[in-house]
Amino acid sequence: MTNFRRIMAAVLALCLWIPMTGAAAPLEDGQPLSLTSPSAILAETATGTVIFEKNADERREVASITKLMTALLVLEALDKGNVTLEDQVTVSKNAAAMKGSQALLDANAAYRLEDLLRTTIMVSANDSAVALAEYLAGSEANFVTMMNTRAAELGMTNTHYVNCTGYPQSGEEQYTTARDVMRLCCEIAKYPAYHTYASVWIDTLTHPGGRVTDLTNTNRLVRFYEGVDGFKTGSTDAAKYCLAATAEKNGMRLVAIVLGTPVSQTRFDEARAMLDYGFATYQRTNVANAGDLLGEQLPVRGGSAEKVDLMLGSGLSMLLRNGQQSELTLELALPEYVDAPVAEGDVLGTVRVLLGGQVIAKLNCVAAHDVPRPGFIEGLIRILNNWR
Repeated sequence: MTNFRRIMAAVLALCLWIPMTGAAAPLEDGQPLSLTSPSAILAETATGTVIFEKNADERREVASITKLMTALLVLEALDKGNVTLEDQVTVSKNAAAMKGSQALLDANAAYRLEDLLRTTIMVSANDSAVALAEYLAGSEANFVTMMNTRAAELGMTNTHYVNCTGYPQSGEEQYTTARDVMRLCCEIAKYPAYHTYASVWIDTLTHPGGRVTDLTNTNRLVRFYEGVDGFKTGSTDAAKYCLAATAEKNGMRLVAIVLGTPVSQTRFDEARAMLDYGFATYQRTNVANAGDLLGEQLPVRGGSAEKVDLMLGSGLSMLLRNGQQSELTLELALPEYVDAPVAEGDVLGTVRVLLGGQVIAKLNCVAAHDVPRPGFIEGLIRILNNWR
């Protein structure tokens, strides 16, 4: 059996359903769970594949879940080298005076940027979030402009920020949706540092003057659900109780988002049930890798070699649903031949992935090596050989 046929046989032993684009419909038409939360969504973060949703495009206030964007901008600034974890950030009187959840920062004191970031993520500290915003952008207003710009770049079309904390304020409306929060979570999931901070249940913050503040994570699932390591809680009178919870098991990270839940414990219960369902019903499998040889060759006309080996030009990682193995087929589509010269990486054909006869994904077949035209001497020898 060729390598390509072995790949096909392996894939046929799997079950899957994956959307062609991030804007595709959820994998499930309805809601397999009974949810009291007004708005909810369950998705896989690496591909953004939505498993199921409920009123996912309904605009809502989400309170401190807003801080996910604040954290993302800090993580991106760290990644670019614009700031470091060791930076000393002086907390303004404005930041120290923030109401709501706090790290109880001292005004005019200097804190390590890492301490401000971890308290923003872990205990949803409004004072830490504003201190970070002012440090990165000069003012919270400037930072909010950055937040809205980044939201637009991420395709969060139903999101508008007015502050970096999610704390209620009069005037301009602040809102987002479960789907937009999911898009934001998928981006944050690319940063392991976020999960490092978000997975800590209990910690302390030592202030510059020696005072110590005890810290307890606002996300109870970090303690009571194996594998949960983020993302964020939020609650206000207007937003009610909100939660974006994530866990990773067997190489698959899911995010369960519930918004507007009337009772605090219910958001944890329903997010837990959503994660349980997702992990019990789906799996993410790396079917093929870019560069895998297919064990197939394509004739080359006018080349220094008669055939060129084929390999996959891109990988294939899919969200798999149990029970659909028999519906999956693969087809290799190639021309009869290709003209020289052929360069390594040239796209020569496709592997089509079909579910129930419908194409749901395509992979490029590319040349595994160069096949140039023959040189003068080589060409002359070929001519002489053909005369014999």
